[in-house]
Amino acid sequence: MRIALHTRVREDRIEEYEAAHRAVPAELTAAIRAADVTSWTIWRSGCELFHLLECEDYDRLLAELERLPVNVAWQTRMADLLDVVHDYSKAGGTAGLPVVWQL
Repeated sequence: MRIALHTRVREDRIEEYEAAHRAVPAELTAAIRAADVTSWTIWRSGCELFHLLECEDYDRLLAELERLPVNVAWQTRMADLLDVVHDYSKAGGTAGLPVVWQL
């Protein structure tokens, strides 16, 4: 499945956000891959961040990473850098941005 997400980096933290992503912990990327994510790309336009990831099951990905110490530390770090941390709602059952059109 493909999931598109939207987050927003704080204007005063863009450089720090990008630096963090140049050094994502190997343990975290290994855990993401182990949860069957085959690709994850993040684009930035100003403060707006757009993610596209491909995985078998997004809910499973979130569940597998939820209590992993390296992910907890990463999410804590990201929460300090982002205005919009995550746009996924388990309660609403929606996974990110809705598809408007595709070819």
